[in-house]
Amino acid sequence: MKVELPPALKPARDMALSIPQLVCTGRVRALLERLPVIDLTDFCATASEAEQRIAMLHYSFMVQTYVWGEPEAPRALPACLAVPIWQLSKSLGQPPLLPYSSYTLENWALIDDAGSIDLSNVRVIQHFDGGMDEAWFILVHVAIEARAGEMLDEALSLIAAAEAGDTREAARCLSVMSAVWDDVNAIFDRMPERCDPYCYFHRVRPWIHGWKDNPALGPGLIYEGVEETGGAPQAFRGQTGSQSSIVPAMDALLSVGHAADPLRSFLDELHAYRPPAHRRLIEDIRAASKVRSYIEGSDNAELKMLYNENVSKLARFRTRHLEYAASYINKQASHSAGNDPDVGTGGTPFMKYLKKHRDEAEAHLLPV
Repeated sequence: MKVELPPALKPARDMALSIPQLVCTGRVRALLERLPVIDLTDFCATASEAEQRIAMLHYSFMVQTYVWGEPEAPRALPACLAVPIWQLSKSLGQPPLLPYSSYTLENWALIDDAGSIDLSNVRVIQHFDGGMDEAWFILVHVAIEARAGEMLDEALSLIAAAEAGDTREAARCLSVMSAVWDDVNAIFDRMPERCDPYCYFHRVRPWIHGWKDNPALGPGLIYEGVEETGGAPQAFRGQTGSQSSIVPAMDALLSVGHAADPLRSFLDELHAYRPPAHRRLIEDIRAASKVRSYIEGSDNAELKMLYNENVSKLARFRTRHLEYAASYINKQASHSAGNDPDVGTGGTPFMKYLKKHRDEAEAHLLPV
């Protein structure tokens, strides 16, 4: 479905779509400051969620470009960006910067409308520098999210099967989910095909940082014209794949827990960066799922084997993520305070975080 924005938002959309051309000028902030301050009160009250999300897509890319498009980070966002993205974020229930949902979930279109959502038939809508590495990085995530949809559908059926004690249906659900995990991991394995680690670190990653725990921005960023902040700097975490709902939903379904420590607190904090409907789904799955206890109490070896397959493939996904984090980030060299190879775009010591959660997933295998 193609989403159209009202004429009043055309200047913003045109400016956002021209970002790849503007960043080369060295004066992208001055160009972005030419935007009018568009009051989106009525738009947020009457527009569909899809329309608001496309507006958020464009404004969030402009916000990130304003902050990271020149060598020194600014102290403040001008009102022409700060006011609209604040209004959109309030309406959508997400923080006022680029979230994973804007970067990935809303940032694609089909090439052939009659075709499927896969890497051979999708393109990126909104770019920063417009390079192939950037587009491929986004589109691999788009393809993963699209394929994982079937797994989330089966998760709900699996919860019902466990509740009813339906062994055959539970086995069917777990078997389908295991096959989906194979496809998801195969898609993830394709990241190096068109996204080079050096190019990612220097041309893709710098745009997606946030302003919480980022040494380049100190206490955060002032949102000019936003009265409720009282002029105080605001600090929000950057876009990260950890804001995706796939792995947390599977953790909730399979009762894969994570120890209470600072890294777990970070994981909980990221929950607020997901779309509200995604948050509710994860919370509902966690509250309703008796899958692990049902299978653990069963004497059915096939069920336990299928459960372990899904946990192992979840751990494999995390292992691959850890490997990419090492090669695409940790092993790269940087002299920029805002692009630290030891700190994730969400502002955490990501290598420790990823390894910990991979290990915790592997520890949840059931004895067969």
